Amino acid sequence: MSLSLVQSRALLGLEAASVTVEVHLANGLPSFTLVGLAETEVKEARERVRSAIQNAGLEFPNNKTVNLAPADLPKDSGRFDLPIALGILAASGQIDNARLAGHEFAGELSLSGELRPVRGALAMALALHTRGVATRLVLPMDSAQEAALVPGGEVYGAAHLLDVVRQFVAGHDAAAQQAEPAAGDNHDGWARIEAAAGAPAPRYADLCDVKGHAGAKRALEIAAAGGHSLLMVGEPGSGKSMLAHRFAGLLPAMSVDEALESAAVTSLGGRFAAERWMCRPTSAPHHTSSAVAMVGGGAPPRPGEISRAHHGVLFLDEFPEFARSALEALREPLETGAITISRAARSAEFPARFQLIAAMNPCPCGYLGSALRACRCTPAQVLRYQAKLSGPLLDRIDLHIEVPAVSAQLLLDAPPGESTDSIRARVVAARAHAMQRQGHANQALQGGAIDRHAALDAAARQFMFNAANKLGWSARSTHRALKVARTIADLAGAGTVQGVHVAEAVQYRRALGRVQGK
Repeated sequence: MSLSLVQSRALLGLEAASVTVEVHLANGLPSFTLVGLAETEVKEARERVRSAIQNAGLEFPNNKTVNLAPADLPKDSGRFDLPIALGILAASGQIDNARLAGHEFAGELSLSGELRPVRGALAMALALHTRGVATRLVLPMDSAQEAALVPGGEVYGAAHLLDVVRQFVAGHDAAAQQAEPAAGDNHDGWARIEAAAGAPAPRYADLCDVKGHAGAKRALEIAAAGGHSLLMVGEPGSGKSMLAHRFAGLLPAMSVDEALESAAVTSLGGRFAAERWMCRPTSAPHHTSSAVAMVGGGAPPRPGEISRAHHGVLFLDEFPEFARSALEALREPLETGAITISRAARSAEFPARFQLIAAMNPCPCGYLGSALRACRCTPAQVLRYQAKLSGPLLDRIDLHIEVPAVSAQLLLDAPPGESTDSIRARVVAARAHAMQRQGHANQALQGGAIDRHAALDAAARQFMFNAANKLGWSARSTHRALKVARTIADLAGAGTVQGVHVAEAVQYRRALGRVQGK
């Protein structure tokens, strides 16, 4: 047979689109033509495939044309090495072309024929799972371990091109192939991979390590319970970063679907680590990160830091020092939970449902309002520094708190604080109240749902009205304060939002004003 078809997948954002690798052999002088909108690394497959087939002791035919269909879909990376090699071997009759049906392949080949991992393996398996496609996925061993996390899939791992070829030669026992050993039992470099049972519980840094800061811990608890974003303002060394890096441990445990989405995004960047499975991610980019690094980009588009924080935490330290374009790019995903990267030919959408935890100093020197050291900044410098954060961005951050410095005596003499586990128990109970009432966290309340689920009595309504007028709040700020008040009521086990809950919520939007003496 001079024509063969092998199935694979290309990555476009989190979408893993189906690709058919068509191989045609013809008589003539030696040539290897590769078409189908392939990027440079895909075109280089010609040399890798040739060497891998020859070094594996197989025949490499002379005149070959390989088409990656559909032709208008961009293809990148070395994931097509394995399907191209199998297509050539099937077209030349060295393996059974009919046996390839019902399988999808991806893998980069070394010159010796060994299979190397590819990024996005979990996204490929997730695409098969969401579409309900009953297809066997064949990947390099490390990539197969990722893909096997998707429930209900049939994933095989291979170490070498020959390990795959042996499964598809004419006369190979198909029943034996389906009954290959489970994960851990390597049979000539070929194994069916199953997800490991009983994954260890996620481990996070414990909040009991933080001494003092009762008010900041209370704000973290509210943010975790309601899914709210948080801005911490305090002098250098006051503990803002320490608090932020312990926030993920307060969040409810991830569901399997959330863990799969988060891991799939991480896999797209080639950063997946099995030991972080079911752990909520904390992405902490440096303040010199560009807007592209934050939201994603490139050709083809890759996820940025906000997508790597999907279902987790995006911690931005030195908040005003980020480029303004990078900060303003947060406004849309904070509202929608997704980011769309558009190019002339195509666009890619990445999920970005994260909780923003930001930290900043009150002024350039860091000591405005400090009881320990005098501030050296002029009023103009302070205003210029704080003006780096736009009003619309600050409006979208639910809680603004001050984190004062801890005294040396408290640091040395205070006993350990409340543990993450005990605070998380209250967070989970409050989140359960919200889920039972409205089906999502309080932060996601919109429009009429705020009026229904965060309704105020007369006294609370008057208090909120006076506070909003005095502080000059926008409608968005008022709504966000109402949602925070609803979360505070849930933590207290109250069915309705009362004045005491509103009063506490109002205090969480005044940090910058207090450090300025307003």
